[in-house]
Amino acid sequence: MKKIFWLAGCLAFLMNAQAQLKTPAPSPAQTVKQDFGLGSIELNYSRPAVKGRKVFGDLVPYGSVWRTGANNATTLQFTDEVSIGGVTLAPGKYGLLCIPDKDNWTIIVSKQTDVTSPSAYKQEMDLVRVSAPVQKLKEGVENFTISINDIKPNSCLLSLAWDRTAVSLSISTDIDSKIMSTIAKVMQGEKPPYYNAAMYYLENGKDLKQALAWFDKAVEQSPTAYWVQHQRANCLAKLGKTAEARAAAEKSKELALAAKNMDYVKLNEKLLSELK
Repeated sequence: MKKIFWLAGCLAFLMNAQAQLKTPAPSPAQTVKQDFGLGSIELNYSRPAVKGRKVFGDLVPYGSVWRTGANNATTLQFTDEVSIGGVTLAPGKYGLLCIPDKDNWTIIVSKQTDVTSPSAYKQEMDLVRVSAPVQKLKEGVENFTISINDIKPNSCLLSLAWDRTAVSLSISTDIDSKIMSTIAKVMQGEKPPYYNAAMYYLENGKDLKQALAWFDKAVEQSPTAYWVQHQRANCLAKLGKTAEARAAAEKSKELALAAKNMDYVKLNEKLLSELK
């Protein structure tokens, strides 16, 4: 009887030890969250390794739906409306799938968020199908990598790379109409954000005369703000008002020196050298 209890105790100990043992995952999961436009993108996927194997055309067959990673399904989540391949997608969570081929991949954004094998894939659930040319890499990528690159205010690239193969998917979002609508509302408030509104106009090819009027108001609000004077000088330069731009740049430099901000001193010196 004692032997039976001893064996039962040993078995319980081994089972408990096995449950507590944790080892590195062969294809570790990764979550990537990127601010984009007025919202964000969240990517969840797993990262298998090459491990000396032939990847595309063998481990990952050509012409077959691939989960775009390992383990669980790969998903993309958007908090704001985006456009991919000419298709507008509402905020939400989507599945990311691929059909690799030698020269071109088909990248799919699907309503399905649980596809882990070709048999589970349903083409009628596709929302986007984009053909992406294969880029051959000089250096191999050991772990499958999806990254969000070339980030601009209204566009970015979703880049996929593994072994010596890479493809990319363009994602865009319409922020201009939303921002312009917001500017129209907030400028009617008690404390209009003159500087921010002027900067948006200056950087996005809007009405520069209106931008200058708002910069003037921003200077009235913050007379010692050297950064405001510097951007006002940039606006004046774009309007062709060279003499006024030089005066604004000199004032900004003077304020920056008083504040001991040498970065803005250099920015103003550079601007002054360009104003002839």
